[in-house]
Amino acid sequence: MQPSAAPEPADLPDLAHTRARPAHWLATATATAAVVALAGLLQPGPAGATAAPEAPRPAPAPEAADADYPLECGGGPHKIAKRVSGDLDGDGNPETVAVVHCEAGAGTPPGGIYVLTRGKGTGAPARVVATLVAPDEHRNVTGLAVRDGAVHATLLGYSSPDVPTCCPDEKEQVSWVWQGGAFVRATRAEAFSA
Repeated sequence: MQPSAAPEPADLPDLAHTRARPAHWLATATATAAVVALAGLLQPGPAGATAAPEAPRPAPAPEAADADYPLECGGGPHKIAKRVSGDLDGDGNPETVAVVHCEAGAGTPPGGIYVLTRGKGTGAPARVVATLVAPDEHRNVTGLAVRDGAVHATLLGYSSPDVPTCCPDEKEQVSWVWQGGAFVRATRAEAFSA
């Protein structure tokens, strides 16, 4: 049997720099992390890969002031009393719902509720795509909101032509939902006590 060429532990000199201390481990870990990070930065990307496209942003809601409303004001101006926006048809872009009535010197004339969508073409004005309440129904709108893809409104009206216009005696909570290519109306009538 041949003797081993390696020195015995007792024959080794006491070298302080050969013992691992916490500072040595920290320096080694830091250097290893730097090498891994640098290697990650220098790696070529996969062939033909491109960044994932960003999700398209919804178009802005149509501007109610620019639309042409089917409202006869006898040559006078109309007024947009309320407007709200939300996605009503599920296409990811908001529609605008506007309450519009003719301007009057006194009182509150009946209003119409109109749904607007963006105009066709860049810079085109908003288009009225639905009339939810026509002014000739003689209703005043006191509340308007879009929630969960539905239009919600509070309508005040009159039970007969004998009721003075100052004092509506009917109140309805109404909602419309887009179904099958049209707005479907649901109503909950309430007695209105003056």
